[in-house]
Amino acid sequence: MYETFYALRERPFDLTPNPRFLLLTGKHREAISNLQYGLTSRRGLTLLLGEAGTGKTTVVRAILDEFAGRGAKIAYLNNPTLTRDEFYEVLAAAFDLPADAGASKVRLLAHLERALTQRYADGVLTALVIDEVQAMPEDLLEEVRLLANIETATTKLLPIVLSGQPELADRLNRPSLRQLKQRVALRCDLAPLDARETAEYIAGRLRIAGGNCALVFTRQAVDVVYQHSKGIPRLISVICDNALISGFAADRRPVDREIVVEVCRDFDLIARGDQAPAPAETPAQRPRPDHKAEPEPEAKAKPEPHHKGLFEHFSVRRRFSLF
Repeated sequence: MYETFYALRERPFDLTPNPRFLLLTGKHREAISNLQYGLTSRRGLTLLLGEAGTGKTTVVRAILDEFAGRGAKIAYLNNPTLTRDEFYEVLAAAFDLPADAGASKVRLLAHLERALTQRYADGVLTALVIDEVQAMPEDLLEEVRLLANIETATTKLLPIVLSGQPELADRLNRPSLRQLKQRVALRCDLAPLDARETAEYIAGRLRIAGGNCALVFTRQAVDVVYQHSKGIPRLISVICDNALISGFAADRRPVDREIVVEVCRDFDLIARGDQAPAPAETPAQRPRPDHKAEPEPEAKAKPEPHHKGLFEHFSVRRRFSLF
């Protein structure tokens, strides 16, 4: 829609966990290192925590891609709100077990243990990664604990990664889940981005998409994005994507502070009656004491945008989004 207008090859702010767009901040590097170590050293349970939208799924996808290139067999479950029987069926299919393995827990465990033992002997890593674990029923969390018990006298046969939001940590503090919590060997947290990382996130995505941040967003616009996204990558992408649509509709390039403020208002990130703080005035912008204001030049009519017809039913205050 707006790619050509901003000289982009593709949309840079799609809400998909594409590892190509992963920003490797110090926090993300630490999380990836923990997951790599937890899987390769067969540490049992590794816990990845982060607020909604901080990039947990993107980190997990990057790990899955990396280990798939090494020939590892990793089962990935991103919808854990299943019944116990459905959970068995998913595991049987993911680990390429015989057709009757998902019919009962006894058969599943028997087939799975044989497969894990054989793959370990062949030097093949087999693991289980579960996303959105904060939504997992407690009876399935108990099943995960039992799967983590599949081991030899010297090593775990099925390393497991659990990824979820901070409320998962609260759930693990319940007495009923204390045995699962005791099996967590590694834990890492993804925090929101700071102001510098937010600017890097925006610039990096634009660069991968073939663009130049300085020609797409003003510095003040990026400051407003950080202020109202609070450094949450998913919110940053939502604001930037909609700001590009609005800038395209208004024939504005680069996107300025005012457009981003309007987008944040439309997404209720700014109260309707509030004004976003204006950027600080620089010394060069302050009038000198002896300075006399010159009369304003007569306003010239602004040329109509070349694509105005496409958006003539929209005002500059936008009322649409991508979802």
